[in-house]
Order: sequence, then C-alpha cells, then structure tokens
Amino acid sequence: MVYLDKNEQFKKGLAVRTAVLDSDRVNKGIADADNDPFMAAFQQAATEWGWGMVWARPGLDRKIKSMLSVCLLAALDKPIELEHHIDGALRNGCTPEEIREVLLHVSVYAGMPAGLSAARVAKKYFDENKNHMVATPKER
Repeated sequence: MVYLDKNEQFKKGLAVRTAVLDSDRVNKGIADADNDPFMAAFQQAATEWGWGMVWARPGLDRKIKSMLSVCLLAALDKPIELEHHIDGALRNGCTPEEIREVLLHVSVYAGMPAGLSAARVAKKYFDENKNHMVATPKER
C-alpha cells in the first residue's frame, strides 16, 4: 500500500530536498515511508511544508538556509539531522571553515557543550568524507 500523497507541493519539496541533501538517502527515506503509515505522515509534512514551502521560498539563498539549519540543529543537539545538513551545506557552497565558524557562533549563544557536540559531528563527517570536501553550489 502507498501512503504518501505525491501531490504538486510534495513534488516541489522533493525536488528541493534532493538538490540540497544526499538524494540517495532522501529517496530511501521516501520509499521506506511510502510503505509505512506511521512514518509517511512525517515524510509528507517534512517534504511538503519544510522543503516545498519554506526551503523553496525566495529571500534567502540555499547557502544561508544551510548555515541557519546547521546552526539550529547544533543548538538543539540533533546530531543525525546535523550531519545531513552539514553535507547539504557543503553542497550549497559552504566551506568547512564556514561551518566551523557557524559552530563557534553556536557555542556563544547555545553554550559550549552544544557547540562542542556539533563540532564533533562535523569533524567526524569531514574526516570520513575527505574526497567530497570541495564545495560545489547547487542551484540557488
């Protein structure tokens, strides 16, 4: 049974989401949710609202949105999502140095433990993905 409503807003969000994040990971999450009524609701909301409405809005380019996402996920101590958005930030033109500066900024306003925790996530990501460290901006 298929649980996701792949309406126009969903398709718009999915296009943005796969441009920003690892498309294989996104597509796997969508495929899994399509067969899971519990998770389908979360994928539907995230894809339509978060990606199709908020991320698709003009006003801020994707690099800025990525920096904001990294900052907020670091402050909220959400390491799994933070790793995904560090990858997305690099895809959107951020450098590792800019990500480090964002995380230092988090340390001032959200506390050093939050900043250090996020820095560890970023460092692990950078160490494991050295071949993918060239920032190549996607469509803004």
